[in-house]
Amino acid sequence: SAGLRVSEAVHLQDADVELKSGMLTIRRTKFAKSRQVPLHPSTTDALRHYRALRDHHVEIAEDTPFFVSMRGRRRGCGLSLRQVHQVFIGLRDQMGWNNRGAHDGPRIHDLRHAFAVQTLLDWYRAGVDVEPRLPWLSTYLGHVGPSSTYWYLTATPELIMLAHRRLEHAL
Repeated sequence: SAGLRVSEAVHLQDADVELKSGMLTIRRTKFAKSRQVPLHPSTTDALRHYRALRDHHVEIAEDTPFFVSMRGRRRGCGLSLRQVHQVFIGLRDQMGWNNRGAHDGPRIHDLRHAFAVQTLLDWYRAGVDVEPRLPWLSTYLGHVGPSSTYWYLTATPELIMLAHRRLEHAL
């Protein structure tokens, strides 16, 4: 729901998650830049619930990762990318979530792509001038610039229709 890279979520420290203001601080980015990411209230509520559950089962220190394993030998340790991918694949398979693309099944990284496309759809539906906002989306996703964000923008039928209507109206 925040468009983070999986590695960014895994590397979040407890102090990076400010639930009172609904803000994440992303410190370990792909391009060595920090950024703040605002959260939707529903995401803030879900993270608040997770934190309470986690804190009930795990001793928290200043350097505790936000997302931790709560079972077995790795209890209280940060999650690995491998663990996250395994859990995602298990959940995906339980839901019967089939792929419509070139991969074996939807990947967790596809959620980041969906976030970018959904943001564009929301802007088009709201009648917003999308082009000047692309740098905002790039910054939010932690990209160097809009040219990096274009890779995420899949031409969905609805997005094409909304863009076509906008162009038709302008002409």
